Amino acid sequence: MFRTELTPKQAGISITRKHKLLTTGSCFADSIGSSLEAYKFNCLTNPFGVMYNPHSIHKALRYAIHNQVPAEHTYLLNQNIHLNYDFHSAFGSLHKNTLVKNLTETIGATHYFLKNCNWLLLTYGTAWVYSRTDTGDIVANCHKMPSSLFQKELFTQKKFLESFESFYKELSALNPTINLILTVSPVRHLKDSLELNSVSKAILRLACHTLSILYDRVFYFPAFEIMLDDLRDYRFYKPDMIHPSAEAEAYIWQKFLNTFVDEPTRQFVAEWNAVLSAIRHKPFHAASPAHQQFIKETIIKLEAFSNTINVDEELELLKRQLL
Repeated sequence: MFRTELTPKQAGISITRKHKLLTTGSCFADSIGSSLEAYKFNCLTNPFGVMYNPHSIHKALRYAIHNQVPAEHTYLLNQNIHLNYDFHSAFGSLHKNTLVKNLTETIGATHYFLKNCNWLLLTYGTAWVYSRTDTGDIVANCHKMPSSLFQKELFTQKKFLESFESFYKELSALNPTINLILTVSPVRHLKDSLELNSVSKAILRLACHTLSILYDRVFYFPAFEIMLDDLRDYRFYKPDMIHPSAEAEAYIWQKFLNTFVDEPTRQFVAEWNAVLSAIRHKPFHAASPAHQQFIKETIIKLEAFSNTINVDEELELLKRQLL
């Protein structure tokens, strides 16, 4: 044996294809959300953009819970781009009214999705936070503003638990039956140094453990441990040595399925995976009779799924390849 495989404990409650899921947090939330979407789950993936620290993740969700727009003092202008300290730079715009409109629509759409959502997956990336020196507010993104405008500090476990308790109380008032899955992102924050990254991850992990004990509907998924202790090899990182490779993401995704998804849905995922592989196939000779026949056979397989899932996009893609 040259490795120690980690098999997470089953949650005792399962995700089905009828469920609605929302992921938010670090880029690992994008990874899991993208996989959920690819396998036709009803998933809203990281609607606020990538966020790393617990306070900012909870704050963004509280905006959605109350369908509340950000306060005026959270907006800024940097190099003629209008931005908001509580959201990712992807929302940035040359015009402030466009930024406000996009944020308002995103918060509103997330509010209505969250009201009857079955699962919320939160991925925490770091316990290091940056606070504005003028207001004391913790920001989700510094937006490349001068470092003198911020103070870096550690978001302690006590602060984490207090922040979560406040957020969870408000979430439960909106949606009393929602289930939460907490994860610690396996992405390494090397800018903090390896030592301080370890301190940060330790705080996140301990807080998640505590929360999974305190709340019946809060579960922990060990993505962090799978990456560091099960895979445990630099070949499972991308060339930047920070983010998990596609192979690692696929492995963690399979562990997630086995932990939280019910058997009929896992069977569907396996069947749909075969069709996905066919759709993604890149032929050397697209016009050859063999490949044209392959497309026709794949279309027939897709049509067999049309009674249970929407396959219009996939069908259109394949039909455009027919001669």
